[in-house]
Amino acid sequence: MTTSKDQQFILAQLIRVTAKEAHYLERTADRLRSLNIDIFWVESLENNDEHSEMLDAFVSRYGRLQDTLGDKLLPTILRASLEKTGAQLDNLLRAEKLGWIESVQVWIELRELRNRLVHEYIESADDLLNALQQALQGVHILTETQLRFTSYAQKVKLI
Repeated sequence: MTTSKDQQFILAQLIRVTAKEAHYLERTADRLRSLNIDIFWVESLENNDEHSEMLDAFVSRYGRLQDTLGDKLLPTILRASLEKTGAQLDNLLRAEKLGWIESVQVWIELRELRNRLVHEYIESADDLLNALQQALQGVHILTETQLRFTSYAQKVKLI
């Protein structure tokens, strides 16, 4: 059984990790946005290592932040708040009720988008472009969620 001090340490560590993950995700997203990504950019990925590697970094950082927030930080902050934890959907519903996430439905859509991007070698350039544009728009939701978790943990002195 973890002690309160252990839980506080783990929570503080997850807050620090997700802050870094959010920072690097935003940097990569900003770089991609500056390229005015369109269908021609996506079609050129096969022959442009720099752009392909930038896309790989974005997808990796997007997925990592969402995984760390939803799979690790959310249950940890719920337990530290003496809230009941359960399956991820139950945790998300509680997080929505507490105002930590905007919407369970949006979070699920971002998760599905993450799953599509992880398998980034989507056959259709149009599908990849659409998924990438949606993910770029969703970055702020992930980073704002990280900030809400941090703000709450500080406010109620969990860290």
